[in-house]
Amino acid sequence: MNAIKTIAENARQTCRKAEISADFVMPSPCLSVCKMDAERVFCQGCLRTIDEITRWSRMDDAGKLAIWRLIAERADKAVA
Repeated sequence: MNAIKTIAENARQTCRKAEISADFVMPSPCLSVCKMDAERVFCQGCLRTIDEITRWSRMDDAGKLAIWRLIAERADKAVA
């Protein structure tokens, strides 16, 4: 459960930084865990779907920020 809290905090910080600075370089949420959950819906390391992972490198910053927001929501639900 500690890992989920870390992911949630990373997501919140990334979203805040992106909203404050127009020059912010959007980081990848990948933690090099790359293991899908039992239902094969989300990566256990970054809480992205396979589709989100494969599209990441082609997304603009707005799309990446939207994914970071989804990660924050998913992490918060997992902790609740």
